[in-house]
Amino acid sequence: MAAASAFYDIVDLASHTAVSSAFVGRGGELTVLDGALRRTSAGEPSAVLVGGEAGVGKTRLLQEFLAMAEEAGAVTALGNCLEVGAEDLPFAPLVTALRRLHRDLGTDLERAAEGSEGQLASLLPDLGGPGHTPDDEYGRAQLFEHTVNLFEKLAGDRALVLAIEDLHWSDRSTRELLAYLIRTLHRSRVTVVATYRTDDLLRGHPLRPYLAELERLQGVQRLGLQRLARPEVERLLAGLLDTSEPDRRLVGWIYERSEGNPFLVEELAHSYHDKEAVGLGNSLHDILLVRVEALPEPAQQVIKVAAGGGSSVEHVLLSAVLDLPEDDLFEALCAAVSAHVLVPEAESESYGFRHALMRAAVLDDLLPGEHSRINRRYAMALERHPGLVPAHQRAGRLASYWYLAHDPARVLPAVLQASREARRGNAFAEQVRMLERALELWEQAPDEVLRDLRRYHCPDDAYPAAVEGDDRTADAGPLRFVDVLADATVAASRSGEPEQSVRFARMASRVIDETAEPERAAWFWLQRARAAHSQGDTGEEESERARRLLEGRPPSAVQADVLSQISLGGALTHPSREHIAIGERAVRIAREVGASAVELHAQVTLGMLCVFLGEIEAGLAMQREVLARATEIANPYLQARLHVNLSAHYEQLGRSSEAVEIAREGLATAHRNRLNRLCRARILGNLVEPLLAQGRLQEAEAALTSSLEDTGGVQRGDDLNRLHAELALLRGDLAGAVDGLARIPSSQQQQPQRMLSRADLAVRIAARSGRFADARAELLTAIEDEIPAGMDHYAWPLLVHGAVAEADSRSLPDADVGRAEVLERIRREAQRLSRAVPLYEGRAHMLDAELARAEGRNTPEVWVRAVEALRPTGRPYPLAEALFGAAVAHTAAGAREEAGRLLREAEEQARKRGDTELLREVTALAERARLPLDLSHFTGAPATPTEAPDPSATRDRPHRAGA
Repeated sequence: MAAASAFYDIVDLASHTAVSSAFVGRGGELTVLDGALRRTSAGEPSAVLVGGEAGVGKTRLLQEFLAMAEEAGAVTALGNCLEVGAEDLPFAPLVTALRRLHRDLGTDLERAAEGSEGQLASLLPDLGGPGHTPDDEYGRAQLFEHTVNLFEKLAGDRALVLAIEDLHWSDRSTRELLAYLIRTLHRSRVTVVATYRTDDLLRGHPLRPYLAELERLQGVQRLGLQRLARPEVERLLAGLLDTSEPDRRLVGWIYERSEGNPFLVEELAHSYHDKEAVGLGNSLHDILLVRVEALPEPAQQVIKVAAGGGSSVEHVLLSAVLDLPEDDLFEALCAAVSAHVLVPEAESESYGFRHALMRAAVLDDLLPGEHSRINRRYAMALERHPGLVPAHQRAGRLASYWYLAHDPARVLPAVLQASREARRGNAFAEQVRMLERALELWEQAPDEVLRDLRRYHCPDDAYPAAVEGDDRTADAGPLRFVDVLADATVAASRSGEPEQSVRFARMASRVIDETAEPERAAWFWLQRARAAHSQGDTGEEESERARRLLEGRPPSAVQADVLSQISLGGALTHPSREHIAIGERAVRIAREVGASAVELHAQVTLGMLCVFLGEIEAGLAMQREVLARATEIANPYLQARLHVNLSAHYEQLGRSSEAVEIAREGLATAHRNRLNRLCRARILGNLVEPLLAQGRLQEAEAALTSSLEDTGGVQRGDDLNRLHAELALLRGDLAGAVDGLARIPSSQQQQPQRMLSRADLAVRIAARSGRFADARAELLTAIEDEIPAGMDHYAWPLLVHGAVAEADSRSLPDADVGRAEVLERIRREAQRLSRAVPLYEGRAHMLDAELARAEGRNTPEVWVRAVEALRPTGRPYPLAEALFGAAVAHTAAGAREEAGRLLREAEEQARKRGDTELLREVTALAERARLPLDLSHFTGAPATPTEAPDPSATRDRPHRAGA
């Protein structure tokens, strides 16, 4: 009897031996799921998280819902998380679900995946050969993006249900990709349903915070399944016993013993002959083993071996492990299936237990050492015949079997191979898990096994060679313990666990002799610096330690990388000429040793430093040159970094049109290459900023809206939150501005540009609210330490608005105290800032005029100099503010004709920018001073003119500072 034929005969047998068709007590829950599907069909994606204890009926509810969804015309896909080896099989339930979709949709899925076959190879290996996605965090981002794109296409003209069972056994990569789908499929007709066991979620279980995070997302709801009430148990028993009215004493007895758990109700009903003759103990274990113990010995042996192989075992693998005569195996399997212990799965040609509780009971009943011996048999069978399991599961399954067999000599090579497979699949959390096992087992492995382990390519190109002249190919020498630590350090970083990365790096520092291996020691210190930087620290101490270790050493990739990191840290915190020299040296060394990736990133940093320190055109040219190179070698993430940098530089220099152009180019590249959404959000922020400066509010608002949609409503980040607040302030929405400011986390204020931008926003909001003491406090906190070089774009508006707040608060109670010291501090900081471009020159004149106003002096000529300096920028901001300031000063000086001309131009520029508050002030000044101004199209003007004051009065409206 052929294996395939025997298996499908068993499948046919199973189809005629169903346990029960009764489905009771879940009408309300089914209505909730149906409502989610209806919303999805109407274009509103949804997710339902179904939780309940083991045996409460989650699987049956899901089966009923999927059948109902298919009848309604939806496409469904189901994937199961595996209990044993779950963390060794990244994305396992999603691979299963997508395979089922491929089976059902065929060419429709292939067309949807066209062009993404390589990126989707980890999830859809059947579509083609090995993927070409890089095995780093960028490759992982591409995998996630292409998966989202696939589901968006598949659900373009129909509803699609993605169901994941047993999420409590899920691997971290599955959880992260599932969360990404739920967050970002905001325009697709997709319903996600996931089930999990609540009784497995003990303290510290990773699913607990995960579920809480998902529940906060729009369109996500939790659905808890409760045990059945007594009337529902009675209805279930009626179906199970094929009677219209089961014995009431039996109902009471089973209800009491099962406590309304449907699975236990079924098991107790199966074992029932009469209450006195059942002879069961009170333990759940005894109840669950009744079916198994009633079977012939060969069937019991098959069940034991199947339990040891995992929650699902392929027919061919089980046959190889058991090594029984074909007819005996068939007879034993038929008995196990007929008794509803094992359930065949036709699609994967495998067997699973009818319920995980039953498998757990069988495993608990094994003799000491029996489980290890069973897993050894699985591992040996798989080594002899690797084709017995799907290729994408092979390495992880083999590592798991050997690990559970407690054989260090065999498991160490297996877990290392599984770690490499996980890395190739961009499953970094699972890679870390495998590497942790390797580190744990290293000392237990025999010396001959360790000698045979060979080095493989480290994921970081700067990692030092094992020996002099080592070309770092796959066979470049023996693998060392420290090499595994290096792999784990990078994997932890890429999985988003910087603390874990530091832990591995510290372990390495304890075993490395820094005198004998300074390059390797420096590399680990560099990883610690990067981890510190990712957590909001500067990482300067760690970077300097790495640099000291390499002093006087020959040029190397790690030396270039260390220097590049130091120059980048300087660029982001306190750029100096020293950092330029360090960056130049990094470029030279990287070029000399052929570290091209390090060289290109070091050149980008060097270009940033040049711009910050006044070598503007040279710095821009350097970065444009690297951008051309990045485009040539098709490195989209390096392109994205440059699009972010260049658009920011152009805006900082007052060249807003160029900033818009380069940002739009960056967005097109990001979308074309399906870069991750956070990357796109950064470029979007750099598009919104110049659009606001140019007065293109509708375009800016559309970009901000698209950024919110693009991230699926997740946290926008402090840059986008600040821009939302800026837009609210322009619209006169003070509450919205305050809300945006509150969303900017203080932990993100390490970089000076972000800290200064936030402080400027806070000063304006406080002054607009009449809280001048708070405005002063925000200013002084921001300039408490010397403003770093290169921060001119952020420092000038902060100082100007700080001076505006001081001028607007003149003569208010207690506001004059300390003003002279504050103004002097502002002047000192301004003396250190650049005036190299028209924008900075105009800001400098505005500051001089506001400082004079704060001291009670009127300087119309200084305001005119500010206006003339700002005209060439072609930006309504801050030209509108300068024009209004000049109009006020000329009004106070009695130059009414010139004041009227300036005020009309200020009104034009304020309207162009959409600055509601400044328009109100223009209106108020025109009415008070009786200056001619066409206000017919400004609906925001006050309905009743205020009393006209003396035209020589200076601006005294507290909200002026928020203009």
